[in-house]
Amino acid sequence: MAYEFERKQRIAVVGGGPGGYEAALSGAQLGAEVTLIERAGVGGSAVITDVVPSKGLIATAEAAKSISGASDLGVQFFARHDTTGKPIRPEVTVNLSAVNKRLTSLARQQSEDMRANLVHAGVRIVQGEGRLEGDNSVIVSTGPGGTDFDQVEADTIVVSVGASPRELPTAKPDGERILTWTQLYELDSIPEHLIVVGSGVTGAEFASAYCVLGAKVTLISSRDRVLPGEDIDAANVIERVFKRDGMNVLNKSRAEKVERTENGVIATLTDGRTVEGSHCLVAVGSVPNTENIGLTEAGVQLTESGHIRVNRVSRTSIPNIYAVGDCTAEIPLASVASMSGRTAVFHAMGDVVNPIEVRNVTSNIFTQPEIATVGWSQREIEEGIAQGTIYKLPLSANPRAKMIGVRDGFVKLFARQGSGTVIGGVIVAPRASELIFPLALAVEHRLTVDEVASAYTVYPSLTGSISDAARAMHIVL
Repeated sequence: MAYEFERKQRIAVVGGGPGGYEAALSGAQLGAEVTLIERAGVGGSAVITDVVPSKGLIATAEAAKSISGASDLGVQFFARHDTTGKPIRPEVTVNLSAVNKRLTSLARQQSEDMRANLVHAGVRIVQGEGRLEGDNSVIVSTGPGGTDFDQVEADTIVVSVGASPRELPTAKPDGERILTWTQLYELDSIPEHLIVVGSGVTGAEFASAYCVLGAKVTLISSRDRVLPGEDIDAANVIERVFKRDGMNVLNKSRAEKVERTENGVIATLTDGRTVEGSHCLVAVGSVPNTENIGLTEAGVQLTESGHIRVNRVSRTSIPNIYAVGDCTAEIPLASVASMSGRTAVFHAMGDVVNPIEVRNVTSNIFTQPEIATVGWSQREIEEGIAQGTIYKLPLSANPRAKMIGVRDGFVKLFARQGSGTVIGGVIVAPRASELIFPLALAVEHRLTVDEVASAYTVYPSLTGSISDAARAMHIVL
């Protein structure tokens, strides 16, 4: 639906990540005059150096694990024979240089596809660094060294500048041995021994991938388990798999510093222990890219951490300035950024808006197996924050899981007592990111466990476990 104005509404979008992209596209589709300002490329770091390449690397690791585990299904690979004529099973090897070349190519192609979509929609794209000049103008540094400038006047400004890896002063990345997750794609070969500092989502995902790809991995976690912010049953499954695959997990350990040695790195822990490796990935969170872009001068309120404060329609403290994505205090997910971008522009242009319900957001951790969650958590139910009943069904009982050799994982449902309304769930399984969608629909549309159970699932299938768990909760409730 297009809107008529005496003149077209002008929208300036600063930052072309998932949120900025969706904001610009939505504005153009609604008839606004849209200018997108992006310094690196459409898609931002999510596409160029983060989500797209990292999940591509994980897909490669999944392929390698499938091949190495094929013998459990009766599939054997014999390419050579020993002196007695007995076949020798070949090892699975990964050409990391070729893998990284493919990943960076995929990221560039995705960025170009997104750029083409914006151009087709009529969005003006300006490459450069954007800085707010009050609440109705953005100054863009377009020339080398900031020598050329462009001024974009706007009725509405959407800030989508993202975030960058947090750096530790005692573990400064050098791009060769001490790395952030954006620098991993410059490696030519699998690290002999990768030390991962940080056991949150990013640290766990890369530790999982590189362990499967053949690196020796040591994961340093300051908490008593990996993925401390996630469902405890799910985290325990992942840690058990990590250790079974040969990963060295150091819980309740904090890295004090990481230094380069002649041939690698050495991490010193706060208790005096040291860990020597060939490379170190520092994955200790991120910081918003909100410094020195004119936000404070424009009156936009920030949190103590530098994130932009927004309400449920992504509006800041200044009525015509909106903010979306990892630069805000919202959940740092590409899906949330995209939805926030659309919501912000719809609200600014007077279209129908459904404020974002954070409780309904699905999230996924791309370890092997994956962890997908939606809705209320078990901890919140146990602490009385939410009222609900919990039911957990191991995947080992699922016939499809048996067929494809799945040994680890479960489906866990949370439902309101009395009504049986689904209020949340956790899935630990291969492709949990795909399996969580039925539960997301149930939470979003307030379906009961009986309504979920009444839908037909394919037999055999992993989704059958969702139906089985819902059916079992009919008895429980």
